[in-house]
Amino acid sequence: MAGAVLAAGAVGGVVACDPGGLNTASVAYTTDRTATAELNRQNTSVRWLDCTGRHGDGARTSSASGNAVVTVDCRGETRDGRKITVTGEVTRAVDGACVRGNLVAEVGGKELFRVSGLGNCEATARPTHQPPVTRRPAPGQPGPTVTVTVTRTIWCPDNPACGPVQGK
Repeated sequence: MAGAVLAAGAVGGVVACDPGGLNTASVAYTTDRTATAELNRQNTSVRWLDCTGRHGDGARTSSASGNAVVTVDCRGETRDGRKITVTGEVTRAVDGACVRGNLVAEVGGKELFRVSGLGNCEATARPTHQPPVTRRPAPGQPGPTVTVTVTRTIWCPDNPACGPVQGK
């Protein structure tokens, strides 16, 4: 789970479908999400799954060529202790929603699925920033009020009556 949280944080600002190529971090994150969802859908309870992505040349993002490929390698474990591997090549990714390419998943040494894609590539990318919602009162209704909280710290080390307060 820690790997998924770190991956999510690392990819939070990545553009959904990088038109200039595939981002290895985005592919790894998206493969992790979609493979976990598919494994769970097939009644394989995933304890954890950690994915990495790389280009053959070691670059972090591919060139603008139409033949972009990211090799993905995932390792994990089921809740009952069986090893999970998901490996393959990804040619298209929509951040958090889908990966396309050639992927193979094995659980406990047995192939569970071999697919040309996972997830929904028709999905639109999730926005990385949600603007705050502004609410205005209806006509005739009172507007918002402002309250102020004041904290006062007292330091009196020489006064025994000013000792620590229980629970603090």
